[in-house]
Amino acid sequence: MKKFFYPELFNSLKNYNKSQFTKDLFSGVIVGIVALPLAIAFAVASGVSPERGLITAIIAGFLISFLGGSKVQIGGPTGAFVVIILGIINQYGIDGLIISTVLAGIFMIAFGLLKLGSLLKYIPHPLIVGFTSGIAVVIFTTQIPDALGMSITDLPSSFHLKWLCFFENIKEVNFWAVGITVVTILISLFFNKLTNRIPGSFVAILVVTVAVMLLQLPVSTIETNFGEISGNFTFTIPNFEFSNLKNYLSPALTIALLGAIESLLSAVVADGMIGANHKSNTELIGQGIANIITPFFGGIPATGAIARTATNVKNGGRTPIAGIIHALTLLLIMLVFGKWAKLIPMSCLAGILIVVSYNMSGWRSFISIFKNSFFDIIVLLVTFLLTVFVDLTVAIQIGVVLSAILFMKRMADNGQSILKDKDTLIAENYSDIPKEISIYEINGPFFFGVAKSYSEILKSHKSSEAKILIIRMRQVPFIDSTGVTNFKEALRYLQNKRTKIFLSGVQPNVRKELDKNKISIIVGKGNIFDNFDQALAKAKEEIGVF
Repeated sequence: MKKFFYPELFNSLKNYNKSQFTKDLFSGVIVGIVALPLAIAFAVASGVSPERGLITAIIAGFLISFLGGSKVQIGGPTGAFVVIILGIINQYGIDGLIISTVLAGIFMIAFGLLKLGSLLKYIPHPLIVGFTSGIAVVIFTTQIPDALGMSITDLPSSFHLKWLCFFENIKEVNFWAVGITVVTILISLFFNKLTNRIPGSFVAILVVTVAVMLLQLPVSTIETNFGEISGNFTFTIPNFEFSNLKNYLSPALTIALLGAIESLLSAVVADGMIGANHKSNTELIGQGIANIITPFFGGIPATGAIARTATNVKNGGRTPIAGIIHALTLLLIMLVFGKWAKLIPMSCLAGILIVVSYNMSGWRSFISIFKNSFFDIIVLLVTFLLTVFVDLTVAIQIGVVLSAILFMKRMADNGQSILKDKDTLIAENYSDIPKEISIYEINGPFFFGVAKSYSEILKSHKSSEAKILIIRMRQVPFIDSTGVTNFKEALRYLQNKRTKIFLSGVQPNVRKELDKNKISIIVGKGNIFDNFDQALAKAKEEIGVF
């Protein structure tokens, strides 16, 4: 069982000391404060009461840190779930959400036991950007009524009908609410330029809530919309009929896939920040257990949160203890100060979520994909449009299938097999090459299915003597956007290790993609050669061997 499931907490405690505990304590408290407004805002945006977001951040946050496979992962509710939770609530109610989340947890555990953690890393980059950007647009849209102070009781479900409804009710705009939204956005965006120790969203909530109380501004608050925020944890068993199980399988699978992808992406980002490697299958099992337990206490789906995890790393957190302290901090805030949270204006939460949707949109990545191949653009746009105008579940399903179909067509057009050798990245044994020079060769297309493997093997280049790494690319017929993203990451990692990179034998269409995505700038245009002999000669010249 240990090879499937061995929480990182147990490893971290082996050499734990007082110095690291102090850093974890400080980071955990900071991340808990960061998580407070987000937990409340994501719950409200999902159509459930604010305390459900706090309960999720506390219970799931604790379990994900305690049982997960990452040293620094912070778990809790995230924006990715807002769209799917809204759909489940509208169709099946709270009981349906509990059942779907529990089933999703079971799916996640199954993913981990089947060792699918590594496979989920191979989801194409355009697909991830497409549905993430689509979710951001949907979240932004759902916040318009609160941001403008509109009291729309029956909002249409369709995206375009929502916007028509907004324009029809434009006369209902409350300019006090608009002002609060704008102030919240400005504080959230610019306060961090003064200090990174206190999150701008938390400051915005304090400033705006106090101002609304003192000035008695006519705006809706959490209390007017949801009543009191309960500080209690109650165990709830949903009403369930086995004959209705099939209704929950599709939303549960969507929650599981979203949670798995987001948590592993967050763990990968964190690995790059601290120079570690997470256990992907253990992470999935830990996430699954958290999503099975949390709903019975009033929580909603949870996963690893990239922004909160990054905040943890930047503030010195290096073990799961920081994540556990983050959960305990939120518990203390909920029990002691929860009664005051009901006074937070809805327009303030809307402002926070608008900033979240902007950060989540990944618009720079979205635009950069238009520099890539026609196939990547098709996957991006189809996934994005389906997420916004149809349904997130449909978007993921069709996006994955479309990625596979377009890849097969691309392979047929190139007339190449996917892999020419058992080992697609080969460290060749060149006996007459100076020890200061390493040579790797990539055989086959640099596409989403193998991009992560290529990147990890390149990053594992650890020769202390080698000053120059020549990457031979003569057998690479094409590179897609996922390949570009992973290649950039590996090159920057190697350069940070003071390894100089030479590329040789780059085919014209691949060179075109490297130029468009500025990889040629990262490497240096003078370090890309038509053939291996030129690259080797230049490398020998660099190290003074002729």
